[in-house]
Amino acid sequence: MDLTVGPNQFFWSADDWANLYDDLASAPVDRVVLGELVCSKRLPFYQDRIPDAISTLLAAGKQVALTSLALVTLKRERKLTAELAEMGVEVEINDLTALTYLPEGTKFWVGPLVNVYNESTVRWLASCGAVRICLPPELPLASVKILAAVGLELGVAIEVWGHGRIPLAISGRCYHARLHGRIKDNCQFACEDDADGLDVRTLDDQPFLAMNGVQTLSYSYACSVHQFKALANAGVSTLRLSPQSKDFKEICDLYRQLLDGQLDEASVVSGIYDLDETTRLSDGFLTGIGALTGLDGQLNLDNQEPSFCQPSDFSSTM
Repeated sequence: MDLTVGPNQFFWSADDWANLYDDLASAPVDRVVLGELVCSKRLPFYQDRIPDAISTLLAAGKQVALTSLALVTLKRERKLTAELAEMGVEVEINDLTALTYLPEGTKFWVGPLVNVYNESTVRWLASCGAVRICLPPELPLASVKILAAVGLELGVAIEVWGHGRIPLAISGRCYHARLHGRIKDNCQFACEDDADGLDVRTLDDQPFLAMNGVQTLSYSYACSVHQFKALANAGVSTLRLSPQSKDFKEICDLYRQLLDGQLDEASVVSGIYDLDETTRLSDGFLTGIGALTGLDGQLNLDNQEPSFCQPSDFSSTM
């Protein structure tokens, strides 16, 4: 298995954005997706840094792709989407409308925000030119196995969400702006103060979700450490790691050592907690078993039957 770094989901300063890709040039990852996924209003703040980031990554031997927006709604967003194919690197679509703007015969990647839930969808995307598909993170392992088999048959690489806050929903409304009593068109970039999203808690003060402008994310950081062997056996070729503001290169290092057999699962989990002991990790939606994992990395399955509507958890909830 190898590693892909997905597009940064958050709004960072141009310097912090550029530093991420400078670091990734020397990180043990195979490919990097960059660009704006969530909100086109963020793009002008770092847009002029993109060509240099692409050059740096290509010079370091990384495969590079540019992401489309998750929602393409405005005329200027359609123009930006049409220009992606002119950048000289692969394009990853996260909104099917982006296919309209790709020249006929163009090979492309498919991001995790496209609903690839069955074999027919994989076959259709492959017929359109898809060569790599990151499956939606809400799929259980049983479904991943079926889709990975189809990908293997068609020569389409299949990725699975490996680490990071899970993208759950995209809206036309901006939660951050509303929280600060502003409208979306005059948001004043309220999301810039929350480099990894803003935690959302219930009325009982329990952690629930995270919000990131127009995007809803999981509260926990999905972590495939205890599932990577099952994923590899299922035919998954790649784990996708989602950028975060702190210690991301170190997290990439830990996953690389895991895949190379230099560290076991418990050591990687412990290493992630050493970087930030407040992080909550979960298996996401892969198993659906109410399993707990402590710092020793030991799963306690409690003989529970899988329940795919609930995430398996390292702590207690996603």
